[in-house]
Amino acid sequence: MAEKIATRAAYGKAIAALGKTDPNIVVLDADLSKTTMTNTFAETFPERFFNMGIAECNMASVAAGLAACGKKPFMNTFAIFAAGRAWEQVRNSICYPGLNVKVVGSHGGLSVGEDGATHQCTEDFALMRAISGMTVLCPCDGHEMREAVAALANFDGPAYLRLGRLPVETVTDTIPGYKFEIGKGAVLRDGSDVTIVACGMNVQMALKAADILAEQGISALVIDMHTIKPLDEALLLEAAQKTGAVVTTEEHNVLGGLGGAVAEFLGEHYPVPVIRHGVMDEFGRSGAANAVLAAYGITPEGIVARTLAAVAAKR
Repeated sequence: MAEKIATRAAYGKAIAALGKTDPNIVVLDADLSKTTMTNTFAETFPERFFNMGIAECNMASVAAGLAACGKKPFMNTFAIFAAGRAWEQVRNSICYPGLNVKVVGSHGGLSVGEDGATHQCTEDFALMRAISGMTVLCPCDGHEMREAVAALANFDGPAYLRLGRLPVETVTDTIPGYKFEIGKGAVLRDGSDVTIVACGMNVQMALKAADILAEQGISALVIDMHTIKPLDEALLLEAAQKTGAVVTTEEHNVLGGLGGAVAEFLGEHYPVPVIRHGVMDEFGRSGAANAVLAAYGITPEGIVARTLAAVAAKR
């Protein structure tokens, strides 16, 4: 049976394990360690853990200072605060000087559920990818999150990593030839009629959508685009040339995130029908996570509907 674990939980275990092998890793948190899952690191390495309180802007500046001294800071809070409240400090104190800080935004997207619109961050990809020099990642499952954290620990430069709250099925550990690399997407399923490009928990939805489409005689190529910036342009171009139509799917506003990045690139280099699936420029609402996702059409069936539109546009 496939492992089912929230990416935030996988992150917490991964960063604690890395702390044992890399003494330069330090962790900062904005008084949320039990929910961002950095509490294990805090308990194991109390001298390398800094609870900065509800002061995210200051936390970003402190992380920048630690990086300037040769440390490898991972700063943690909810995505809405990491990408929103501390945006200016992330831009000017971390990215402008190109410092080696990993900004970790937990509880991204609508699946925060009952926390409601104020905490359901659906703008973080757009905010972070707009900053020069920032790398943006959104792994889809526990296995991929562990791989991403290990890669980021050896990656020199600013990066944003989104974590999810809901437990999700692990799918990448059984894919033949799967290999995680920052800036490189992974083909999880081959296809010839349409390409579905997904990130985060929408990867699992995309695979389920591909099964539904196959029953209708449509062959969907599914790409796990865990790195939103830099986009794997070579893979995207190859897929667009092969299938002639592209659908993007993300737990994020369709403006400025994965869909925006894909549309921007293909519009300039290889125009084909591109249909974006995600939050249609709306705020979220409070409710059970799966009910909220369903209300906004963030489901396999929602992806199928958008994919059928893309195939029709191609014809």
